[in-house]
Amino acid sequence: MRLIEKVWFNNHPAKWLLLPMLLPLSAVFWLLSSLRRLSFKFGLSKSYNVSKPVIVVGNIGVGGNGKTPIVIYLVELTRSLGLTPGVISRGYGGQAPHYPYLVNNDSTTFAAGDEPILIQQRCQVPVAVGSDRIASAELLISQGCNIIISDDGLQHYRLQRDLELIIVDGKRLFGNGLLLPAGPLREGQWRLPKSDLVIYNGQGFNDKEAKDTPKSSNLSLHMSLAATEVCNLLTNERINLTDFIMINSSVNAIAGIGAPQRFFDTLTVNKLKVINQQSFVDHHSFTLADFSAFDDNIPLLMTEKDAVKCRAFCKANWWYLPVDATFSQVEQQILQDKIKAAS
Repeated sequence: MRLIEKVWFNNHPAKWLLLPMLLPLSAVFWLLSSLRRLSFKFGLSKSYNVSKPVIVVGNIGVGGNGKTPIVIYLVELTRSLGLTPGVISRGYGGQAPHYPYLVNNDSTTFAAGDEPILIQQRCQVPVAVGSDRIASAELLISQGCNIIISDDGLQHYRLQRDLELIIVDGKRLFGNGLLLPAGPLREGQWRLPKSDLVIYNGQGFNDKEAKDTPKSSNLSLHMSLAATEVCNLLTNERINLTDFIMINSSVNAIAGIGAPQRFFDTLTVNKLKVINQQSFVDHHSFTLADFSAFDDNIPLLMTEKDAVKCRAFCKANWWYLPVDATFSQVEQQILQDKIKAAS
């Protein structure tokens, strides 16, 4: 974990050195973001409503909250309701030949970014990438999609939305509660009551923390991330997680996601002994040299997001652990009702 993240989430003593320098920058960030938000509210900047319903899945803080599993869940849920979904994404880190860019089976993470490739490969759903989310949405509508799911984009106020979901890491919550760069927040906690649903990812959210969370008239749901199988990068072989653990009680592990410790904790919870683990920054562009310290005789486990960037040079003993968002039946029904009302 980077030092600044320890300040944000772990109350690291370095805060006494860093916060006096960063708080003035946070004040500037607050001023600029507030002016931008007000410009849309009072019509000084124009927002646009596309011809099909839009669901925005976002967060008020930095990454690692669990947006991508929710997007995948919503793709399958909307399909079960008879809809034809498409996904739009900024495509962080990608360098597509043009924008908006329609992801296909031959697209690479270099062109589209890691999360769009993951979503397209997992769901076989149309995915459009680009900073202009309105153009991306229009492209998907022209492809026959009748509901648009925006992966991130909560603060992209140019695009009007019919349903807004805010995802919160149930363990880290809002860190020190400060705006960037002194804290992890892009918008303050006041933003939560203005969304349609707040979804807490994980079991760390407890009654005491609930009292500290801003009261709102909207609903709060709780999701879990479930892992049931592992997949081989080289052969695409799939093995039940329980069977894999019986064969391989010890593994190595890497994670280049927003909250890598969450992945390592998942392995521990599932009774896997991690011999050597290594964290990388979110959206890290992997090369074979990144894996030189690992023993090829020990299985290497990674996230599905990391796997899409490692297939070109993967080895026989490399595996990834896909995870799925899960809800109770009651909460799934709430999501269904919200989607039906929006569409």
